[in-house]
Amino acid sequence: MAAARVAEVRLPPLERFGGGALEPDGDYDGVEFAGLDLGGQRGAGARFIDCALRECALDGTELAGARFVDCVLEGVRGVGTELAGASLRDVEVRDARLGGAQLHGAVLTGVVVRGGKIDFLNLREAKLTDVVFEGCVLMEADFAGARLERVEFRDCALRQVDFGTVLMKDVDLRGATELDIARGVERLAGAVISPAQLLKLAPALAAQVGLRVE
Repeated sequence: MAAARVAEVRLPPLERFGGGALEPDGDYDGVEFAGLDLGGQRGAGARFIDCALRECALDGTELAGARFVDCVLEGVRGVGTELAGASLRDVEVRDARLGGAQLHGAVLTGVVVRGGKIDFLNLREAKLTDVVFEGCVLMEADFAGARLERVEFRDCALRQVDFGTVLMKDVDLRGATELDIARGVERLAGAVISPAQLLKLAPALAAQVGLRVE
């Protein structure tokens, strides 16, 4: 079982964001966004390198197609944040409180999601490589059609997760404190689970192959 390859993000000295609104296709290098309300702003296609977003509100923020490289998102919160088709490489997401975040078609590489709670996360058709979910709660996360390679779930809760038509390789689910699969239990090929998890999933697995247990 190949482990996820992730590294701690080390940021250089940052310059505080000077105010105003995010710009579509904007270029942000070494910038800190702290305690700002970025809700409803339009930053589609923007590029963030060596940046930090701390305690920012992202309600309805438009970041489709944005690129995040060597960034930290800490304490961000919001509903309906739009990140469809975004690219996240070597990014740490810490203690986020998000609802309905849209990351369908996104590419996540070397990403750590640590702590916090994310409801209705949309990762349909996304590509996740070397990604770790640690100590967080994912409520009704949608991975349908996604490709997961070297992805680990450590001490986190997966509630009503959708794995429909997902493709997995070296996915470690053993550390999940809760593994509640709403759809796609038959798509776990390429993943590893614990014996205790297997016992809980046995009825759903039996139903998939038409096996009666009496």
